[in-house]
Amino acid sequence: MDVIGMIPTMGGIAGTIVAFIVALSVIVAIHEYGHYIVGRWCGIHAEVFSLGFGPVLYSRFDKRGTKWQIAALPFGGYVKFLGDADAASGKDGEAIQGLSEAERARTMHGAALWKRSATVAAGPVFNFILSIIVFAGIFLFAGTVTDDPVIGEVKPNPGQEELFEAGDTLLSVGGVETPDLARFYEVARETAPAEMVAYVVERDGRQIAFDSVYPFPPVLDQIQPRSAAMSAGLEVGDVITAVDGTPVWALSEVQERVQAGEGAPAQLTVWRGGETLDITLTPRKTDLPVDGGFETRWLIGFSGGAFFEPPRVTLGAGEALMGGVSQTWFVINSSLSGLWHMITGAISSCNIQGPIGIAQTSGDMASQGIQEFIWFIAVLSTAVGLLNLFPIPVLDGGHLVFHAYEGVAGKPPNDRVLNVMMTTGLFLLLSLMVFALSNDLFCP
Repeated sequence: MDVIGMIPTMGGIAGTIVAFIVALSVIVAIHEYGHYIVGRWCGIHAEVFSLGFGPVLYSRFDKRGTKWQIAALPFGGYVKFLGDADAASGKDGEAIQGLSEAERARTMHGAALWKRSATVAAGPVFNFILSIIVFAGIFLFAGTVTDDPVIGEVKPNPGQEELFEAGDTLLSVGGVETPDLARFYEVARETAPAEMVAYVVERDGRQIAFDSVYPFPPVLDQIQPRSAAMSAGLEVGDVITAVDGTPVWALSEVQERVQAGEGAPAQLTVWRGGETLDITLTPRKTDLPVDGGFETRWLIGFSGGAFFEPPRVTLGAGEALMGGVSQTWFVINSSLSGLWHMITGAISSCNIQGPIGIAQTSGDMASQGIQEFIWFIAVLSTAVGLLNLFPIPVLDGGHLVFHAYEGVAGKPPNDRVLNVMMTTGLFLLLSLMVFALSNDLFCP
């Protein structure tokens, strides 16, 4: 049964839970496999590889003596190496004392420092690799647009009257020539919103002139997860024809009127597949990254574009891979920037999501299609990898700090100090989780 394929058709709480479990399980499995495989390459023996916590639902031993198991609580996972006292890789002093020198070298506490560091770092690194591969795969699959101002697919719109056809070349908009796609976008943005705009296209060697919709009509191309648009029931492909009874022809007009309302509910008239709907929508105050900082705006939570989709050409593997690296770095940079702005009070701490918020986002993205859901998994994988590198004891970053200390001091931290720091780190992590959960429950 194709569980992932079912997710976009599932609604409500069940769909959200399934989407969240699938997303988290993939990310955790990759993260823990990174620890496991690099540890194995380094000669460190893994006793248990667990996907989930709690009661074991299924387990088996492989030929190396590693127990692979699936547990009942699918909200994480761990690899327990030889010599570990627990899933957080705490040291089991008594067990290690009873081991020979050769056996100690196969533990997470007796192996060479570089081997332990590589094993710890492998989890976040594998998360980043997953993100790069997924982003690159999507770029490779979706391709990229050419520079030619050619219409690939016309978006449904009640004012378009099927005047455009796939393959048309846009020669001018509003009397201004558009020799390439970049110039078309430039001219379109400079064109004042109007019910009809003059176009000239080339079709089968002939030039045809007619009037049609504004180049950037209020057509919804994408709905943001956990947004006002998602909550109001707006869907991809909807066309907003009026705001508070006043007709709108451009996406920018909708945005301007929402901003001017400063959070007041907006009455939208929406065209959807031949039907006209009235939808009440209350914008949400949102912090957006702008030029290295953040700006607070009242947003509906949808995006749009031109009235058509340009044809796409296939990217080379190298270009797609570089795109994957660039997108992963963008997520890392945006996350760090957002965290810094929250610490300094520049933006609201409500931007930190807990498990409920992440689950809702998972369900929202899954409802929009499998590609959007896979993209979300890649974004979340980057975030998980980054979080695990924070220098908090019990996280991978904390262990790397201990390893750095050992490399400088020539000996590991004192066991008693280490236990205190691990307990403190666990307290900080649980406090962060409680704070994020409170955001899910009480933030608007």
